[in-house]
Amino acid sequence: MSIEENIELAKKVLASGLDVLEFLAEDAVWLIPGFDTYQGKEEIYNKLLAPTHALMESMGTSVITNIVAQGDYVVAESHAKDRITKTGKAYNNTYCHVYKMTDGLVQHITEYADTALARKVFAG
Repeated sequence: MSIEENIELAKKVLASGLDVLEFLAEDAVWLIPGFDTYQGKEEIYNKLLAPTHALMESMGTSVITNIVAQGDYVVAESHAKDRITKTGKAYNNTYCHVYKMTDGLVQHITEYADTALARKVFAG
């Protein structure tokens, strides 16, 4: 894929909220430093996406503030807008996602986020 196609794929992933499975390779890896690593679409869904979905009333939207790409990699800075938990708390986190694309799918995601905010919203 071209760099432009990789950027478009990253934008689709960010726009999809939690409905990202169609964009992931079967053996995709999703790493959240300081939290966990999920390997394969099934584990990503069962241990990350489904539990997160259960906590959220609305995923709102992702606002991309910067995106750069080189080769098979895309790095996107973004923040959530209008993201609300089922307990009514706002969860408008800031993110930096590093994507590795292979054959038109996301092979690897490293997700950096404000873990202090996550703890405050979900544990507090």
